[in-house]
Amino acid sequence: MPSTPEQRLQELHLILPPAPKPVAVYKTALRWGNLLFVSGHGPLKPDKTMITGRVGQDLTLEQGKEAARQTGLAILATVREALGSLNKVKRLIKTFGMVNCTADFRDQPQVINGFSELMRDVFGEDAGVGTRSAVGHNALPGNIAVEIECIFEVE
Repeated sequence: MPSTPEQRLQELHLILPPAPKPVAVYKTALRWGNLLFVSGHGPLKPDKTMITGRVGQDLTLEQGKEAARQTGLAILATVREALGSLNKVKRLIKTFGMVNCTADFRDQPQVINGFSELMRDVFGEDAGVGTRSAVGHNALPGNIAVEIECIFEVE
């Protein structure tokens, strides 16, 4: 019998940061019927600091990928807070990943794989892999390295 998402967190030894609070006028997550819309999140670490810098200038591709993974952990914390358990997630539907990068950086999809691989590992190949966009930006709020928003189907 396959593990649940909550069990996989433990099996993978993943530590979620505190669920972030809004920094302006918005909700971090909003449930609409069987959909959970998650606002843009940044790479929040357990010590409540953010990973900052531009990929291709201040950060390598691998550091950007790690920032995307850390953003995924912050999103999981928000989803858990909104639903009470990650086990209520049926599937990831859509991901929109933004990378703070230089104009000549071309590997945004590889950076956002840090998020996508985490979702696959937690929710499984079918439920954890959805549609996705990965784009570069010349700046993100607070100079964060990555911002990701997504939509989940939930119970």
